[in-house]
Amino acid sequence: MRDLTVSVVVPALDEAAQVPALLDSLTGFDELVLADGGSADATVALARAHPVRPAVVVDRGGRAAQCNAGAAAATGDVLVFVHADSRLPPGAPAALRAACADPRVVGGNFALRFDGGDRFARILAAVYRHQRRLGWYYGDSCVWCRRAAFDALGGFRELEIMDDYDFVRRLERHGRTVCLPGPATTSDRRWRAVGIPRTLLSWTVIRWLYVAGVPPARLARLYRVVR
Repeated sequence: MRDLTVSVVVPALDEAAQVPALLDSLTGFDELVLADGGSADATVALARAHPVRPAVVVDRGGRAAQCNAGAAAATGDVLVFVHADSRLPPGAPAALRAACADPRVVGGNFALRFDGGDRFARILAAVYRHQRRLGWYYGDSCVWCRRAAFDALGGFRELEIMDDYDFVRRLERHGRTVCLPGPATTSDRRWRAVGIPRTLLSWTVIRWLYVAGVPPARLARLYRVVR
């Protein structure tokens, strides 16, 4: 069987400080697509000037819309969605192809480490590992799936918040998923300022309110207050 092709889709908005290093790190993939949300900084210019020459698409409809636009532009058999402040581990392309050698596998994510290496980062990583064992994970852990699964699920729903969690829950019901060991690395920049208790409380409260049926538009307002 031919090797599966793997496309990386990066949703980004005003991430000029992250884009060069992120693109530097994405080696060994068949295709890179940066899906910009209408950045006011140099994100798009830096991406287009980068030596890896990613395809660039623009969609101002929010992160879910960016991911869908990037996926529509991509041609790979496997799609990997990488946030601008996350980094895939070395060997990720080979790990993805090996996982997909099992036809039952429809997608998954990577084990996740938060940068910084201090107590704050270690606690967040430990909580994330526990959540993953329960089948809960989010876009910062570099969610991936087969193209066929993405199409069957209709891509990301364009929600104001929890679009990644919503997609993951549907992916989990669609077939077998795998958490690849990695770890991938992500920034804790969005949480460090509010501290561990408030971070963990927000993760728990927002998720269960979403599961209980609270509209994402209301949850988005709560998320802004927490941050």
